[in-house]
Amino acid sequence: MATRREPRFKLSRHLGVNACGHPKALKRVDAKKPVKGGSGQKVSQYALQLLEKQKIKAYYGIMERQFARYFDIAKKSSDMTGVALLKTLEMRLDNLVYRTGFARSIRQARQIVSHGHILVNGLKVDIPSFGVRVNDVIALKEKSRSNKVFQDNFEGFESFSVPYIEKNKTQFSATLTREPLRTELPIDVNEILAVELYSK
Repeated sequence: MATRREPRFKLSRHLGVNACGHPKALKRVDAKKPVKGGSGQKVSQYALQLLEKQKIKAYYGIMERQFARYFDIAKKSSDMTGVALLKTLEMRLDNLVYRTGFARSIRQARQIVSHGHILVNGLKVDIPSFGVRVNDVIALKEKSRSNKVFQDNFEGFESFSVPYIEKNKTQFSATLTREPLRTELPIDVNEILAVELYSK
């Protein structure tokens, strides 16, 4: 399984967004310096489009081939292509494990899933890209609930509080109550520019 292995903080600083979710990821960013192009240098439309695509890939921890596959799926949706793309990525199992608080990063969430710690509707699912559906219940495996790292993450990690996920702390579980709206996604990206890049 291919994974992104570049330094997370360096990538976040390059993109100008906290793609890894760590509070110190952008600590060394110079607010006066543009992310792309440098001082006084014009940034091309292609560079802006590429940057937005890279942001999406970084937020969800996916590779180029995966992005292309999700884009093809999104084009067939009744929603706008960019919105459909983000919604599909948001409803990946590894991302929802991260949003729920079982993990403190998308990388850790992928590891937790692939190591078999997560149940979906009572069944073990170890595929990070698994597409979660509305009303599916994501839970931590009972044997894994005694793990202090998982306990501390789930009970104390409140970076995300999104309205489409309902947490049950006593059962170490969460339910995807509905599909997310674009305005509810906790990401800073212009998906329209990414779509323009892939539509050429």
